[in-house]
Amino acid sequence: MTDIVLHPAESLHGRLQRGRGCAARRAAGTPGTGELVYDCVVHDPRWDTLEDRGLYYARLICDLELGLGPVVAHLFDPVDHDDPDEDRTNLAVDVLARLVRLGRLEAAAPLRRYAREGGNWYAALAELVELDDPTLAEGLDEVAAARCDDHELAWLCGVDGAVTRKWAARHPRIAAARRPELRSHEPRAALSGRTDDDLAVLARGHGEEVTAAILELGRRRSPLVLDLAEELLPGGAHDGPLCRAVRDLGARALPRAREWTAERRSYQDVGIDVLAAHGTELDAPPLLEALETCLAEEDWDLAGVPADGLGRLRSRRAIPPLLHAWEHSASSGLRVHVLGALTAIDPHVAEPYLLEALWDCEDGARRIAAGAVPLEGEARDRLRRLRHEDAEEPCVRSAASGRLISGRR
Repeated sequence: MTDIVLHPAESLHGRLQRGRGCAARRAAGTPGTGELVYDCVVHDPRWDTLEDRGLYYARLICDLELGLGPVVAHLFDPVDHDDPDEDRTNLAVDVLARLVRLGRLEAAAPLRRYAREGGNWYAALAELVELDDPTLAEGLDEVAAARCDDHELAWLCGVDGAVTRKWAARHPRIAAARRPELRSHEPRAALSGRTDDDLAVLARGHGEEVTAAILELGRRRSPLVLDLAEELLPGGAHDGPLCRAVRDLGARALPRAREWTAERRSYQDVGIDVLAAHGTELDAPPLLEALETCLAEEDWDLAGVPADGLGRLRSRRAIPPLLHAWEHSASSGLRVHVLGALTAIDPHVAEPYLLEALWDCEDGARRIAAGAVPLEGEARDRLRRLRHEDAEEPCVRSAASGRLISGRR
């Protein structure tokens, strides 16, 4: 994927790139917005490709009554089969699928064509399966059966719906892929008779049971997890299972977590996780320092944890860096954490951000906003749209519906 060029955070282009709600709200009244939307879809601006943008840009295309030409041209650019990077077209494929959900059914034809001819054909095929309309997916079972390997087919057919059922009736291989497999579970039964010390020995080894042993110690909330963390984390060994096991200890890990954070150990991020989830007011200063460090270093993926912790502790000192993160972060995912924290700390300060978030690209932000935004004027109208729009995520529709029914201001 080519390097992402983000425009200034205060510009309309920059806000559209970041999926900001304020950009979507003012888009209709700003000349030239359509070209900026096309630019965002064609030059995927996401800091992390897991971030949501598809529905955001699809809504803008609908609201601005834009054509699909530039999006389709991007998919079928001559470089498509020469560029192995699927990120070049993932967003455009997602946008077309979202447009279909929004009622722009003309988006289905290029999506079907790309599933047959495109370099990133699997992404288009998966979107058509998820749309779950057998008419839109008609004939594409031949593509799935011919081009998917066993792993791809299993993922594709993991979506149980009308499309995969119809395909399975015609293709034995697809039918086999739809059957739930008997998967081996974590070898907990084999470890249940071992003592904590035995498991710690296994955790220090190199066999297949290392991860299971660490997770079993965490499940038992054994303090040996903390010793293993101090021993193994500096070398980068088994980071994932150890972090999970430490979190499983809950508040029992607080004393050690405070040491790791105060001494700035190489694995202090694990300590910050614990402080954020279980710390007291005494832990607000290191959480605030961690947040400010993450923002200064643009380490957006780590900033969400201290933001959550500061929100849980209702630390008013966190408001300035949280507001800075909202305005300037390249990560839309971080805004979800920021909005939750601001709402917990001071709902009055959060009010304008809650209103903006009803148009945000992240469903997590829209869900929080739907549950907390002052119920008046523009917010009420937006909640009605979120409740009734089939393309909206279920969690957001549910939050919007509940809020409108309750009438709580």
